[in-house]
Amino acid sequence: MTQTGKEQQDSIFYLETFFPYQVRVFYLEVSQAVSDIYISRYGLTVSEWRTMAVLGNHQPLSASDVVQRSSIDKVQVSRAIQGLLKRDLLQRRVDPVDRRRVNLHLTDKGQQVFADLIPRIRTLEQQLLGCLSETEQQTLRALMSKVRLQAESINRSRAESHDNAAAQCQSAAE
Repeated sequence: MTQTGKEQQDSIFYLETFFPYQVRVFYLEVSQAVSDIYISRYGLTVSEWRTMAVLGNHQPLSASDVVQRSSIDKVQVSRAIQGLLKRDLLQRRVDPVDRRRVNLHLTDKGQQVFADLIPRIRTLEQQLLGCLSETEQQTLRALMSKVRLQAESINRSRAESHDNAAAQCQSAAE
């Protein structure tokens, strides 16, 4: 049995034109450019930098708050906190209102590192986006947001389907 032209075309797959792959390559290149700044100046890991970036504008926060705001998993945030504590860039304080909560703050040294990195990171951002007009930059951000929201919707639907299937299996087993 021979394939039709359409079937043959549908069976051809070029990784380099696959959108998720292109996003991954985009992410790696942009992240490398950014990470070169904080690694070369301060030896920070990606997770340490993101933790500092979140805390730099939103202090005090708990480790759970950092997880929610940074797209870093709990284990990586925990390691980042430990690394920042060892270098005296971060400190922990018990929350005076809720003694069960531990708040994270950048130390004076941490604030200085953060303040030094911000203009460097912003300059890089300008360099990265410098090839685009203001309108193109706004369009890029809008399109990225739109695709991200679509992916979140797909992921939610799949999770709900998985949960429903698991519930049906559980009901059938009982």
